[in-house]
Amino acid sequence: QETEYERACQNSCVFDAIWEDEEGKLQIDKEMCAGCEACIHACKQGKLTAGKDVLPAMRSVRERKGNAYALVAPAFFGQFGEMVTAGQLRSAFKALGFAGMVEVALFADILTLKEALEFDLHIKKEGDFQLTSCCCPVWIAMIRNIYEELMPHVPAAVSPMIACGRMIKRLYPDAVTVFVGPCLAKKKEAREEDIQGAVDYVLTFQEMRDIFEAADIHLEALPEDEREHASRAGRLYARTGGVSEAVASMTQQLQPEKLHVRAEQAEGAKACMEMIQRIKKGETDANFFEGMGCVGGCVGGPKTLRKQEEGRACVDNYAEESLYKTPLENPYVRKILEELGLGTIEDLIEDPILERDFSKKDRSKCNLGRRLL
Repeated sequence: QETEYERACQNSCVFDAIWEDEEGKLQIDKEMCAGCEACIHACKQGKLTAGKDVLPAMRSVRERKGNAYALVAPAFFGQFGEMVTAGQLRSAFKALGFAGMVEVALFADILTLKEALEFDLHIKKEGDFQLTSCCCPVWIAMIRNIYEELMPHVPAAVSPMIACGRMIKRLYPDAVTVFVGPCLAKKKEAREEDIQGAVDYVLTFQEMRDIFEAADIHLEALPEDEREHASRAGRLYARTGGVSEAVASMTQQLQPEKLHVRAEQAEGAKACMEMIQRIKKGETDANFFEGMGCVGGCVGGPKTLRKQEEGRACVDNYAEESLYKTPLENPYVRKILEELGLGTIEDLIEDPILERDFSKKDRSKCNLGRRLL
């Protein structure tokens, strides 16, 4: 008879994605799995490992000969060395054969505008509320798979990662897009039915560090290739509270006379579920809820290279150094809107490059099990 020790992986899954088949063997339901890595950490027998994209990703970079782009998560700053600049990291990617590096925080700026517009559109009276953040796939998966009745409160927005990938594919249809971040769940997100194809490969910060080391690339010795693309708001997406702060400042800037954002945040799967229970019981007066699957947000992700507190400090410092404080001040946001053919920022609400279709999912598997508090 199996012990709790042997079932630690199953017990760790808040999504009930690990189940027992007719032969008593544990199986993983790919539809229910959010890719959060909790089971990997809990597995006492070492039978679970994360998928590796390193070799196929770098092979594609070489084959495309200057038509591959590195999309770096907002949490990147400070991860590869406290003294390593964004410009040096860009030089490192080019040394590997990438055509360039794009800060996904720029697309967090654009999603901030969209989230603010969605808030203005749907929050009309006391009691209305909006669930975000679009950037965390674990939080979105939790709502879709366990609390599906709350999906009408989730704007149908893609994550900054997907928006970035789609934009590059629109400009360069044959490009290879490689996202680099702290999150294993992003590997699963990139393959979801309604958004697949925007990002070809997802590498973690740890995998990227290993690639730099294998290629004998010393980032701190590389020349600067600095570009100032993202605002303070977009860069703050990397840590808990950043999305709320960005959207709150944006709504006040766009519609100062309307209802203001009253935000509540939760970090970690258990805390997110507790917050959802408070929402359902009417035990909160917030109207904007930000959920992050990792404690600390993305800077606390499972594949970071620094402690959460250090990563947050690096992100905060980098955000404060930004030339632009909000998306409206960021000239690159206006440039992208022009590339998309959007005449006004209000057009962001319906532009398909920023939208996703949550209906594309095997709904029959949503009720396999619910782990409610």
